[in-house]
Amino acid sequence: MRYLSWIYLVACFVFILLPVGVLVVFSFQDGRLPVPPFNGPTLKWYADITSDRDLMAALFNSLLVAAISSLVALLLGFLAASGLARVVLPGSTLMRALLIAPMTVSYLIIALGLLNYFNNIGIRPSLLATGIGHVVINLPLCFAILYAAMGEHQRNALRAARDLGAKEWQVLALVSAPMLAPALGAAFFLAFTFSWDEFIIAFLLTRFDVTLPVEIWSMLRSGLSPATNAVGSLVFLVSVAVVVLLELTLFRKVGK
Repeated sequence: MRYLSWIYLVACFVFILLPVGVLVVFSFQDGRLPVPPFNGPTLKWYADITSDRDLMAALFNSLLVAAISSLVALLLGFLAASGLARVVLPGSTLMRALLIAPMTVSYLIIALGLLNYFNNIGIRPSLLATGIGHVVINLPLCFAILYAAMGEHQRNALRAARDLGAKEWQVLALVSAPMLAPALGAAFFLAFTFSWDEFIIAFLLTRFDVTLPVEIWSMLRSGLSPATNAVGSLVFLVSVAVVVLLELTLFRKVGK
């Protein structure tokens, strides 16, 4: 029975990681198409993408939008979770439902709604519009994670800090935030990842300055190429590096 469990575990990992492995392997293909047989290895495609100004600009745009929108969503989610966890209001359940509601709506619907609204108020498609859209989709996620992490011990510590004369900003910054450090880190990382990979909102709300997923889509319109595999491999390696960094710093420190 134990062997069956190991076989099942290995099969799950192969099923999940095999597409990524194929993507990485054929990013080193010494040919025009990322298909068997494998000819290589070569770093030609990595050199091509790093020298592509449009691609590097899209990479920078994605990092900028993901970082800023994730920080804004994290801050707003933290404040909302702190407020709703502190007191019970007659409409608290409804407020929580409204905050989480965007998680149940298709990104396409959100993007179309934002596009129409921005056109009415004079905001043109841009990175700013995309960043606002990413805040909309990531705020519910950050709120849900942080609100779930606020247990009774958290509330008691906040009450004790207020009783000792701490101001509200001191309670949030010096007591609540350190206690929620793992949840804050997890919420920011997930928000950053969703923003980094998001395509529909970025496609509809950008025009000339595009993000990396939109630029990759433009590359795919001309057909398959090992260059797109190289871009995907770099994105995957960056995501893995962030996870490892968080594990070696924040989560290990909290675990001790």
